[in-house]
Amino acid sequence: MTARITKDTKLCMSLSGRPGNFGTRFHNFLYDELELDFVYKAFTTRDLKSAVAGIRALGIRGCAVSMPFKEACLELVDEVEPSAAAIQSLNTIVNTDGHLKAYNTDYIAVSRLIEQHRVSPATPLALRGSGGMAKAVACALRDAGFRSGQIVARNAQKGQELAQATGFEWCAELGSSRPALLVNVTPIGMSGGAEAGDLAFDLDAIMAAEVVFDVVAVPPETPLIRTAREYGKRVITGAEVIALQAVEQFVLYTGVRPSADQIARAAAFASG
Repeated sequence: MTARITKDTKLCMSLSGRPGNFGTRFHNFLYDELELDFVYKAFTTRDLKSAVAGIRALGIRGCAVSMPFKEACLELVDEVEPSAAAIQSLNTIVNTDGHLKAYNTDYIAVSRLIEQHRVSPATPLALRGSGGMAKAVACALRDAGFRSGQIVARNAQKGQELAQATGFEWCAELGSSRPALLVNVTPIGMSGGAEAGDLAFDLDAIMAAEVVFDVVAVPPETPLIRTAREYGKRVITGAEVIALQAVEQFVLYTGVRPSADQIARAAAFASG
């Protein structure tokens, strides 16, 4: 790849509180596979406003946005696509001649995964989290027809706002409730964090569940997913989410949609 980088090579990037390698490996694999003159690099920042201004000023084609920047970036772009506007959270910025447009491909990915895994909308759920990604997941569940659910969030204001927006209930802790679908949309279980070895839900709740969904992608087998597998539960992993949303970002950046085989090989390479 580096041998053919030129002044005309287009740069795409990511902004995350805890940068990982998945996006970098996934996108660069497909750039090579499809012989596209692009390169992808992951970044973090302590100056979000300047970082987004740099996307515009330097002609960076696209930027993936992860926690904790998904909501704060909204006021820094020029246009917000409906899926991002509806949940007031973005995960993708596309730069077209200095015009920054925001999208949310997390929503698309979650919607497709719920359908692919055939999770019935009649399934009662508990979703832990209240940030930007939690909004995307909760809205995707709502729009898929889920009606019985709890938003579990210690931040009462954000939790209640999300519950009201989606028609679910809010609670600070799950308590004795035992829903059939558990969804973690917090950093609990994420590599490198203070809670990397923790479970997002207690063991009793996991044992009572039918399906466990963890959006944390690093590591691919979080403590929650590993425990759910041990008890024979159906699982949806963060690795699946990140691959699907990354495909949609790739298409937005390049205008090219890879084949299913290329996507599978890119995801396997990025997870390796």
